[in-house]
Amino acid sequence: MRSMSKDRLIAALGAQLRAERETRDALADVIANGQLDREVLLAILSDPVPVVTRDEIVQAEAWLHGLPPALPVQPKLRAV
Repeated sequence: MRSMSKDRLIAALGAQLRAERETRDALADVIANGQLDREVLLAILSDPVPVVTRDEIVQAEAWLHGLPPALPVQPKLRAV
């Protein structure tokens, strides 16, 4: 994966994290203010546009498969 692709993926994941935090904060505000109307909750919980696309997920998985293992592989022990 090229550096530009990694940068785009990191930016997209960062945007998704910010959106999830904003949703959580909005839900906390609604609960704190006692506005537990069905319409309000449905509006908060709906997510019209995913931030990360399927293509970006495929690119991220391909990049991850190219990385060396995080831990060295332990040899399998054989009974003698």
